[in-house]
Amino acid sequence: MRWTAGDRSNVEDVRGRGMSMAGMGSVGIGGFFLLMLLSWATGTNFLSLISPGDQTSTATGGNAPPAVTSPAEERQVDFVDAVMKDVQDTWRTILPRYQATRVVLFRDGINSACGMAESATGPFYCPQDSLVYLDLGFFEELSDRFGAPGDFARAYVIAHEVGHHIQRLTGIEARSRGESVPLELQADCFAGVWGHAAAQPGRAAQGKVELEKGDVEAGLNAAAAIGDDRLQRMATGRVMPEKFTHGSSAQRVEWFRRGLTSGQPDACDTFRNRIAD
Repeated sequence: MRWTAGDRSNVEDVRGRGMSMAGMGSVGIGGFFLLMLLSWATGTNFLSLISPGDQTSTATGGNAPPAVTSPAEERQVDFVDAVMKDVQDTWRTILPRYQATRVVLFRDGINSACGMAESATGPFYCPQDSLVYLDLGFFEELSDRFGAPGDFARAYVIAHEVGHHIQRLTGIEARSRGESVPLELQADCFAGVWGHAAAQPGRAAQGKVELEKGDVEAGLNAAAAIGDDRLQRMATGRVMPEKFTHGSSAQRVEWFRRGLTSGQPDACDTFRNRIAD
């Protein structure tokens, strides 16, 4: 991917306010990561098994103290900001009344308007405050643990969460009746709609994000890597379709591909056009 750093107006950085993970001492680092993986795989917050008294949280708002960071991590902040700007600029051309959101960058855990969330929850969108939440450590997990490296794999995750913002703005989320899988697959498709725009040649010369050779494959690999069936198999050795929250790997790849191919939100009606596992 080719991208240009911006002014970071699309991110809210509260990394300096992280949540103390002292509670890990009671389960050990191995146990913590097992609970983290089970949480991702089943949609159940197994980290609640750690004593709440062992964790200290903080809410967003105001200026966070400076975070201890590195040049590599700061480049990731610039990357998130650049992708967020590009994704939102794309949606502004599609939705005339688009309302901007931001990514809140945190470490360890955060108290959002949707409640307490740990890093193990993964990136998420909170409709109560219309913000995307992301711990940059997830990108390392995406690459090392789930085998989905590359900038476009990371950009897909961001664009997916903005997809949930689109669902709120357009009323889709309110009409979904709590059906999580169609919502998640549609967010994958919406991410693909942005990917279609980013694949157009000549964008980098305009200061926009532009995909390069191999990026589409990296994005599709990321969609497959975090399918419910694969995560459940990694965590428990078996697949439980009744506990799916995001859809199977095949479903996630297919809907992401539909957005990438068409570039049209109308191609993303996951509620009418169901795809079997």
